[in-house]
Amino acid sequence: MIAQIRELTIQYGKRTAVDALDVELAAGEIALLLGPNGAGKSTTLAAMAGVLLPTKGTITVEEQDVAAARGKVGFADQPPQLYDFFTVEEHVGFVAEARGAAPAAATEVLGKLGLAKIAHRPCRELSFGMRQRVGLAAALVGPVKLVLLDETLNGLDPHAVRAARATLRAAADRGAAILMSTHLLGVAERLCDRILVMDRGKLVADRRGEDVKTLLAQGPTALEDLYVSLIADAGVE
Repeated sequence: MIAQIRELTIQYGKRTAVDALDVELAAGEIALLLGPNGAGKSTTLAAMAGVLLPTKGTITVEEQDVAAARGKVGFADQPPQLYDFFTVEEHVGFVAEARGAAPAAATEVLGKLGLAKIAHRPCRELSFGMRQRVGLAAALVGPVKLVLLDETLNGLDPHAVRAARATLRAAADRGAAILMSTHLLGVAERLCDRILVMDRGKLVADRRGEDVKTLLAQGPTALEDLYVSLIADAGVE
């Protein structure tokens, strides 16, 4: 098992953002995290990356506390946090070095994600979609075992989405576990083999394996129908 979350609870004052969450992620698994705005998805991902301290509960990566396992965790947050005065190559290379990877690791992932042509551009000059891609590259570079993506596929053009899907699947095939949140159901359903749904800080559905294959075989709106059946319309926020 790559990651284990036990009784994860995160509170902001009197508000509970994540409520006693229990999840395990296995090697080779690509899990889709769904839920409405305010469901606790981003908070969960940030806690798993070691960015937020839990109010209660534990998070381990390969049986290490997440604080000790940060070098094994790749996190692409929202909006992407880049070193704006670094070039693309310098930013991804810096992350690779911090994880103990060779410089060639940065070159490889930039090539796979179609970023080689802009490798020498400063991050501050990049469009939103390009920043998303660089954030994804930084999350994947080096010997990561857990990849956490917060709406990272949003804003990507079709070529970039295809490259991202292939690179994520290759990472999973090498033994990483991937957890990604998105509202782009059509993009994600072609990639995921597990579906987690959160609402009001709680896990309300966990579909995997044959259940996911059966669900997606029902047609292009099956995932959307599942989501709507589980989550009430909260109206305009």
